[in-house]
Amino acid sequence: MTALIYIAAALTEIAGCFAFWAWLRLDKSIWWLAPGIVSLVLFAYFLTLVPADAAGRAYAAYGGVYIAASLMWLWAAEGVRPDRWDVSGAALCLAGAAVILFGPRSV
Repeated sequence: MTALIYIAAALTEIAGCFAFWAWLRLDKSIWWLAPGIVSLVLFAYFLTLVPADAAGRAYAAYGGVYIAASLMWLWAAEGVRPDRWDVSGAALCLAGAAVILFGPRSV
């Protein structure tokens, strides 16, 4: 379930940030901000659903998922295919996120 929450958080954060990017950098209407704000609120909400003992740990692990999702957005929404360095970097980040999430903890 945690993976699905992180994926939902990543998609809503990227969509929200892209709405601001589109308004400021692509000369889209200011009305792009309305769904962007809703997306960013949903992003914050989704992160609160992660079953973690500390917010910082949940956010740190989310970072790896965000990087991988951003590269998928790059490909799907912007038409730029990630290169081997992008993919390698994302794999390293996901490995780091897995260590943070699933590493043994002393209680």
